[in-house]
Amino acid sequence: MSIEDQVAEAGAPEQPKMDERGLVELDDRVPKQAKIENGRATIEAQDMTTRKINAEIKWLVYEEGVKEITVLNPRARHSLGVAILARCKLRFEGSLGYFGCGLIDGPEVEITGRVGWSVAENMMSGTVVVEGNAGSLAGAAMRGGDLVVKGDLGARTGIDQKGGTIITLGNAASMTGFMMQRGRQIICGDVGPGLGDSMYDGTIYVGGEVAALGIDCVPGEWTDADTELIERKFEIYGLGNPPELKKFVCGKKLYNYDSLEPSERKLVL
Repeated sequence: MSIEDQVAEAGAPEQPKMDERGLVELDDRVPKQAKIENGRATIEAQDMTTRKINAEIKWLVYEEGVKEITVLNPRARHSLGVAILARCKLRFEGSLGYFGCGLIDGPEVEITGRVGWSVAENMMSGTVVVEGNAGSLAGAAMRGGDLVVKGDLGARTGIDQKGGTIITLGNAASMTGFMMQRGRQIICGDVGPGLGDSMYDGTIYVGGEVAALGIDCVPGEWTDADTELIERKFEIYGLGNPPELKKFVCGKKLYNYDSLEPSERKLVL
């Protein structure tokens, strides 16, 4: 028996196929290894790549109609659970790396560990609940839904946020709410310098100390609607009684919107 035959018989991993440019051909085959029982599925991700895990999730949701999925041993891989555009419940038993659960529209996601940078980036709707800490850029450019982090947040939380609600029971680092456009942030702990810097709109609530306000971020007047929002969100996610919070909004002193319509602007330029 040749060496090649012995290797094949031993079950050695298949070598990647290359295209005419010398690049690896993407393997788009779905593993279809999940255990499905009573409308629920479990994926053992220990030895699966990011591409295979995401393909398995989408196969379960879109083709098998599974509404509850548990992913075991995600091993802090990056870009897991992204671009899911359907209502379902997705639970990751462990930590995720960068860009977890971005570009989603509908799922209810639970992460039992911590997450890296840019969790729930560009989320349209749904919920993402993180039991541990989250890295920088959490909820970047999110447009809707709720991001709940029960630990601490890194820098630039909700940068360019366009909607939705970000909640953390811990602290948040510098430049929280930078260039925020809409939406809400509820920070129960302390916040680093540059809070709400260059924000256009939206509301930020802080329970602890603020190191320094950013440009055009000012204290806001508390209303009954603020109380209702805070109490409702804390009740939904079982977060207990909310702390005493301070409200911050945009001072609107830096508004420099061009009054010309886009078509008129083209003629001028």
